[in-house]
Amino acid sequence: MRVKVCGMTSVEEVEAIATAGASFAGFIFYSKSPRYAFRQLSMKEIKRIQSINKVGVFVNADFQDIMHIVDECRLQMVQLHGDESPKFCERIADYISVIKAIRVQPDDNVDWRISPYQEVCDHFLFDTAGAGYGGTGKKFDWSTLNRAEVNKPYFLSGGIQPNDIDLLTNYMQQPVAKNLFSFDINSGFELAPGVKNIPVVSSFIQQVQPITYSK
Repeated sequence: MRVKVCGMTSVEEVEAIATAGASFAGFIFYSKSPRYAFRQLSMKEIKRIQSINKVGVFVNADFQDIMHIVDECRLQMVQLHGDESPKFCERIADYISVIKAIRVQPDDNVDWRISPYQEVCDHFLFDTAGAGYGGTGKKFDWSTLNRAEVNKPYFLSGGIQPNDIDLLTNYMQQPVAKNLFSFDINSGFELAPGVKNIPVVSSFIQQVQPITYSK
């Protein structure tokens, strides 16, 4: 199974997770985040990274601002993590692959939430709903997704921890895991906001890579 490591703020750490086998590095372009990429990295530094697929994470950003960062940083994907409309997602998707983040609340009707975006984005990302737009570091009830028709590749996020291997293995036996595209990890693998615990990340990647959907 693929792994996306989000909240990257260091070229050296990006290279380290690429070497460990991560498929995606997430760069947060939301200035209110403690993992805001431009606090530590320049556009030129991100542009020069070629060892991994680069995902830009945006929250209610202006179209032109997103396109400028996509071009200058040579991003491969855009993750829209705010309240972006389906029309806005479709406009971005004309230029680059789009991941639309859905912040899941208890007893959510996931089908209703994703329905307007099914035809206008390339992937979904399911995360835990919180007071703001960033990750909460907490899990939502993943079984909520079992009640939905998720017919698009998706990222599973929301408080994944290094010791969740058994939980993730069990999840992969569920029908909803058929379209799971990647696990998404962040704060549970950090020494401080934006500073990854590379040995722990590497160990996690090595353990989850062999996990496959087997329903």
